[in-house]
Amino acid sequence: MLYYAYQLQADLMRPVRAMAEVTAAMLNGPLVSQLDSITLRNVAAACEMVSRAGLSHERPSFGIDTVRIGNEDVPVTEVAAFSTPFATLLHFKKASLGKKLPRVLVVAPLSGHFATLLRNTVEVLLPDHDVYITDWHNAREIPLDAGRFGFDEYVDHVIRFLEEMGPGAHLVGVCQPCAHAFAAVAVMAQTGNPAAPASMTLMAGPIDTRINPTKVNELATTHSIEWFERNLISRVPSGFPGAGRKVYPGFVQLTAFMSMNPGRHINTHIDLFGHLSKGDFEKAEVTKTFYDEYFAVLDLTAEFYLETVNLVFQEHVLPRGKLTWHGEKVEPAAIRKTALLTVEGERDDICSVGQTLAAQDLCTGIRPYMKRHHLQAGVGHYGVFSGSRWAGQIYPIVRNVILAND
Repeated sequence: MLYYAYQLQADLMRPVRAMAEVTAAMLNGPLVSQLDSITLRNVAAACEMVSRAGLSHERPSFGIDTVRIGNEDVPVTEVAAFSTPFATLLHFKKASLGKKLPRVLVVAPLSGHFATLLRNTVEVLLPDHDVYITDWHNAREIPLDAGRFGFDEYVDHVIRFLEEMGPGAHLVGVCQPCAHAFAAVAVMAQTGNPAAPASMTLMAGPIDTRINPTKVNELATTHSIEWFERNLISRVPSGFPGAGRKVYPGFVQLTAFMSMNPGRHINTHIDLFGHLSKGDFEKAEVTKTFYDEYFAVLDLTAEFYLETVNLVFQEHVLPRGKLTWHGEKVEPAAIRKTALLTVEGERDDICSVGQTLAAQDLCTGIRPYMKRHHLQAGVGHYGVFSGSRWAGQIYPIVRNVILAND
């Protein structure tokens, strides 16, 4: 019933938001703006805030049309290199520069937001690499006859995408899917898959959440998996291709994210109203751009969400040596030819210090000179893969590891 209630509210609010958007546009028009009325500006700002009071369930554009390489702006085209009902292997194809660049698969989180959350990650990687990303699809758009999608199927997708890219590629796992990506590389090593990546970079991801538990980890361990299924799982309402599919709705995940720091979001929107009412549209646009992305949500299949919570955050099967893939034991020690880089943020309150580093101890088959860890001072979770510290201090290390093993 939760999803039906949400969708009913969204449907009822749609004409209200549309009317508010039109009103805001009129009040911000050239004729009215000449009146320079504080009252009108406040009304216009209020209308725009109302028009924005909703979520999007469609993937925003990556918006990466060119990349600066040397003194040249090189065109970039998004190409679907391979697709399944659940995801697309998206290739950021650059115009030919006459040389081959290292191929990199960015494994994006499947945690309520679209892969576009890693836009800056991709932008920074692009000049020196041939970049692909796991572009996950919204579960409410996936028909029931497409089948299930759980932990094993996520691992399957990473393996298949690396196979499509061919031998010698590199993997960069970001945030939530680090355990899944790690498992995929281990499976490929065990089976002698020639497409196993030359290097694996794991960034701010939960390999062993028993280490320095965060509030996110504590939530998972203080409730049973039955509680999560009973309280957080809903069926997609009629009217969508995935009608009837059991999902963890993106709007529920967004609510959980925002509840971790509600004051910050409230104050940001108060500031946004102030910028709009004062006509400071440049500052307002920065906030609007961020929340356009943040409020674009996707649903996860119930089986993927519940299995990830249970296996990664409750049972800790990977660090305990108990993880299986389609019934076969996953052996991290089998990884021998793939170099390993782990990256953590000093102030990460989602995936704390030590949780990603744990991968180093699990990879007993990798020689010491092929393993490296980096702890970035002064950054929280998102600062590991987005922003100035990512671009200026973390990325050069990632680039060097890839280059050394290409």
